[in-house]
Amino acid sequence: MPWLEQLRIGGLERALSGLDRIARWRGREAALPAHLVTGLEGEDATYFYLRRKGYVIVARRWSAGNLPGDIDLIAWQGDLLCIIEVKTRTAHDLSPAEIAVDSHKRNILRRLARQYVRQLPRPTAPVVRFDVVSVYLVPGQPREFRHFEAAFGWSERPEDWD
Repeated sequence: MPWLEQLRIGGLERALSGLDRIARWRGREAALPAHLVTGLEGEDATYFYLRRKGYVIVARRWSAGNLPGDIDLIAWQGDLLCIIEVKTRTAHDLSPAEIAVDSHKRNILRRLARQYVRQLPRPTAPVVRFDVVSVYLVPGQPREFRHFEAAFGWSERPEDWD
């Protein structure tokens, strides 16, 4: 990615962070539980992380309206459509963040991905990959990202069952 684009993405990230700090300072942040605020911060951080890697993000927190759940991020990597689930933690616990994407969550993401692909204005469905990104926002430490490309597929294999 050209250095100017990297600079622009960094500027956008700093601007968003600054606006969030101002909102907190003025007491105008959304009245959300702490775990949801942490999750939104992780999704924002992952958005910029993926942009720096060259992904084209086309949707954030996408929901079908008629199905439960949402997709955290939808992005294109070339001709590949990536459905991305973000898991955020503020500490390194005994179990990694990506473990939280269990079979129930994978099934929800598959259903939503099918719905998303159906509404694309294309004659054929694109190749879809399901990714999981674990974000660690540990206070006093730099952000840590673990990106699992093709973390799961369209169907469950018996050896993958929880």
